[in-house]
Amino acid sequence: MTSEQKLKTILAAGEFVAAPGVFDMFSAMIANELDFKALYMTGYGISASYLGLADAGLVTYTDMVGRATVIAQGTTKPLIADADTGFGGLINLRHTIRGYEAAGVQAIQFEDQEMPKKCGHTPSRRVIPLPEMLKKIEVAVESRRSDDTLIIARTDARTGLGLDEAIRRGQEFLKAGADIIFVESPESEEEFRRIGGEIDGWLLANIVPTGRSPEVLGETLREWGFNIAIYPALGMGVATAALAAGYKYLETQGHTMNLPVPSYSMDQLHKLVGFPDVWDFERRHAVGDAKDE
Repeated sequence: MTSEQKLKTILAAGEFVAAPGVFDMFSAMIANELDFKALYMTGYGISASYLGLADAGLVTYTDMVGRATVIAQGTTKPLIADADTGFGGLINLRHTIRGYEAAGVQAIQFEDQEMPKKCGHTPSRRVIPLPEMLKKIEVAVESRRSDDTLIIARTDARTGLGLDEAIRRGQEFLKAGADIIFVESPESEEEFRRIGGEIDGWLLANIVPTGRSPEVLGETLREWGFNIAIYPALGMGVATAALAAGYKYLETQGHTMNLPVPSYSMDQLHKLVGFPDVWDFERRHAVGDAKDE
């Protein structure tokens, strides 16, 4: 079901994009049913939900492009996807851009961290020299097969080298051909404002209110010059909290009656995963002895 709507067209029309983080098909399908203009495939979420590992450079290109393919093909909204550092050197980055693009990803994000990378809201991140990242951007732009595929260049320089260096890198990333600039983990509203005022291009804000950055309203971000806000931890946070509460209730009570946690019914789950289509197919084609139960 890969999206026919183009994120590039949405941004060119001046629309602000709020993209929820998705990390599996439950989260992707639920978000896809709502009125979002795009979805964001979070590397942290894929690493944790698919492999049970920290977002510390442990997922591979194969892990990530496989998840991106499933999510893109199973949804109808433009997909923005995390590609870490490109999973290796320049030739690996070319392979990553082409693979993500073939999977149906419309905006591919990679960063200037040293390998192995770490989540942008953890300490001790180190960045590569600016000329190396500019070369990576050149390769990424050259590697895409469609001008509709957007290159998101992220810098993690803020935490270790300061905001001035992060902004300088963002400005240079634009000159090198990146379509969207992502300055990771600003530490105050004023830092978000400076980024919006000093980098003259499409900008992405990463909203992680319990991480290193404060939450800023989407409308405020738009006024400050941002075009996209991603919310990678939202789905993970509420899903894991609900799972923990539901399982704890079963552990302590020995049953699930009067469960004090919001829960989909089996009818809702059946609809979400497409059972009505299966049942319609069976009725029309009389598969086996299928009967309504």
